[in-house]
Amino acid sequence: MRALHAVVISAALLLVAVGHSPGSSAAAAGLRADHFDAGRTWRIVERQLAYGQRPAGSPQLRRLAGTLRRLLPNGRFEPLAGAPGLRNVVGTLPGRRPGIVLGAHYDTLVEPAGFVGANNGAAGSAVVIEAAHALRHVHRPASAREVRFVLFDGEEPSAGLPEESTNFYTAGLRGSRAYVARHPRRTAAMILLDYVGNRGLRLPREGSSTPALWDRLRASARSTGAARFFPGGTGATIVDDHTPFLRAGVPAVDLIDWSYPGHDISDRLDKLSRRSLDAVGETVVELVAGLRG
Repeated sequence: MRALHAVVISAALLLVAVGHSPGSSAAAAGLRADHFDAGRTWRIVERQLAYGQRPAGSPQLRRLAGTLRRLLPNGRFEPLAGAPGLRNVVGTLPGRRPGIVLGAHYDTLVEPAGFVGANNGAAGSAVVIEAAHALRHVHRPASAREVRFVLFDGEEPSAGLPEESTNFYTAGLRGSRAYVARHPRRTAAMILLDYVGNRGLRLPREGSSTPALWDRLRASARSTGAARFFPGGTGATIVDDHTPFLRAGVPAVDLIDWSYPGHDISDRLDKLSRRSLDAVGETVVELVAGLRG
């Protein structure tokens, strides 16, 4: 991702009241909701890191993709047009269209050598997978919207195309650009999870994120007791996997703690927090459950 000047994109969004279901096992994190299992999410992060560095197109990423596909409802691969060997992993809870997309990228940086991407890749992917598990068990009306859980391949540029010397939108974001091109008019709203698992997590609104959808997300955070992780104000504007959706006119938000050193080899498991994963997971489950109603 790279910060850039803000681009204001407005789109209409159907706002549906978000329900609240109290629980108790999230009490250690100070949360009121209890749909989301942070312990299982942590184990999904560990499973990804066990594959080592996982750049797009690598054998280890393709092996990991098989594991992740089995963890998603109705999981399947979608090859990326024009990018041989790359593929998104897509799960679906059926419903009316246009639906909701909850996404994250699952590849890692090509460099530095040994980069395993605990927060820059693995944390967001793990939250998407566990949110899918939780949403299977949340009541939905017969008229609910479709929800798609998309793990994007090729978010990071390939070798020889460092971010600081290329247009990140065209060199990276290969999975999200391919998904938007392949599924026009299928998405009503998109929620992207990027740096969401670090200790001391703070997620102000990313500069290009759709304000109305961000307001809904913060309302969900208040409902679950996670408001402190989503402070007021606006942060940097980031080119990320939500950007192709915004350019297609889809309301979208990017959950990313841009203060985290996500391109440093120190991005390892010891930098993550179960409490942060739980807060984000409970919030997005609450948000998606309300949006799909």
